[in-house]
Amino acid sequence: MLLYLFLKWVQLMEMHQFELNSLNGQPINFSKYQGKILVIVNVASKCGFTPQYKDLEDLYAKYKNHGVEVLGFPCNQFGKQEPGSHQEIQEFCELNYGVSFQMFEKIDVNGKNASPLYEFLKKEARGIFGSESIKWNFTKFLVDRSGKVIKRFGSNDSVKKIENEITKIL
Repeated sequence: MLLYLFLKWVQLMEMHQFELNSLNGQPINFSKYQGKILVIVNVASKCGFTPQYKDLEDLYAKYKNHGVEVLGFPCNQFGKQEPGSHQEIQEFCELNYGVSFQMFEKIDVNGKNASPLYEFLKKEARGIFGSESIKWNFTKFLVDRSGKVIKRFGSNDSVKKIENEITKIL
């Protein structure tokens, strides 16, 4: 039992140990998200899935007062669909989709330069057939209040599907 509790504590510490920069370059320590439900998504402005920004913003607006945070991570690894600067990404998101949830600096989600956050997420919730790599833009991860990665959702998975899972853990 003690070993189980220790491992749960270590897992909690791992999710909340990360620090990444917001789009405006300010460091954000993930300890601020302790006790929150997180939806973490790699995004791109020129992707066929880009309209999911609206659904993600609607989800955030609906549940932010219940402790749900949406965290967006621009990534240019898939079809070079996020070529803009941090300022261009921020302007695009605000003007086209009214994004008010937290956006971060552009990162890699796969490969030797992959963000440690994404390395953690991929190990905790593998994709189809047990693969770790992210297949495309708008792959989403659901993290519970204790920092446990609950589930990975593919690009095609609707935000409504994520909302259904969120309501189970609220």
